[in-house]
Amino acid sequence: MVQQMRRFFSTLTLFIFAVVSFAGLHPRPAAAQDVLDGIAAVVNQDVITFSQVRELVGAQEKSARETLKGNELVEKIKEIRLKAINDLIDRQLILQEFKGKKFSIPEHFIEDRIQTITREEFGGDRGAFTRTLAAQGYTLDRFKQLETDKMIVQAMRTQNVKSDVSIPESKILEYYRQHQEEYTSEEQIKLRMISIRKRDGEKDAGRKMIDEIREKIVGGAEFGSLAKMYSEDSTQDASGDWGWINKRTLNESLTKIAFAMKAGQVSNAIELGNSYYLLYVEAKKNALTKPLSEVRDEIDKRLIQEERQRRQQEWIAKLRKKAYIKFF
Repeated sequence: MVQQMRRFFSTLTLFIFAVVSFAGLHPRPAAAQDVLDGIAAVVNQDVITFSQVRELVGAQEKSARETLKGNELVEKIKEIRLKAINDLIDRQLILQEFKGKKFSIPEHFIEDRIQTITREEFGGDRGAFTRTLAAQGYTLDRFKQLETDKMIVQAMRTQNVKSDVSIPESKILEYYRQHQEEYTSEEQIKLRMISIRKRDGEKDAGRKMIDEIREKIVGGAEFGSLAKMYSEDSTQDASGDWGWINKRTLNESLTKIAFAMKAGQVSNAIELGNSYYLLYVEAKKNALTKPLSEVRDEIDKRLIQEERQRRQQEWIAKLRKKAYIKFF
């Protein structure tokens, strides 16, 4: 037991000085604790109230109400609240596991945390810190309890999910093969374009102009200079330069033509809608898949994180299995 406690507190100290923005904290107001509230769930001997759920999902529900309506909104609210209740149940189970093992956190750990917040968020002004708590309806004791619970949950999760995760090379290779598109760059072309609008009342005047421009380019004139002189689209001042583009930049018709061209090639005159176009592909980049050697470490880290999450879920599932949980 002594060694177990030492390992626990060794783990715990890693979290004590983690920076958590005071502005992002949402502790439960002291005043709300004295108000009778509906019961959302019971976890063994502990009660989770609807006010705790609302406190956790307030921002999410506000966002949902701004973007959704009707049944879609109703279903989204149900989803958000159910997830919040389950998160609170998991949290309570972890706290109960901590107490069941008769662990405790020395008072100076909590005081160190308060001092860190005071120093980093309030310039060391303890009075400003306590006044801010009071203005938001929180007592210092309540805030300390919330911080204590956070430390317990973080430390217990780390203690029960070992860090010595090793991913077999075969799994890394399998992941790479199944997700190659994530490591493949898109085909791109460096494009210049000249656009000439059709002329009302002037038969084929626009077509005649685009054909004459193409003849000059084929004869050695610089595409960019003629684009700056004649083009009638937004890239005129940039000498018709569209830069590097992918297959989602242009409409389907121009994209099909442009990406079929070779580097250094000028298209024939293209009639599309109310305009004529000339395309010039300056350079091309083929789609390129990074080799496994370049992305192996990235994949390894991702799979390690997934494995740790899986182990956490297994641990929480074991806690749930031996607990009495009732939803209301």
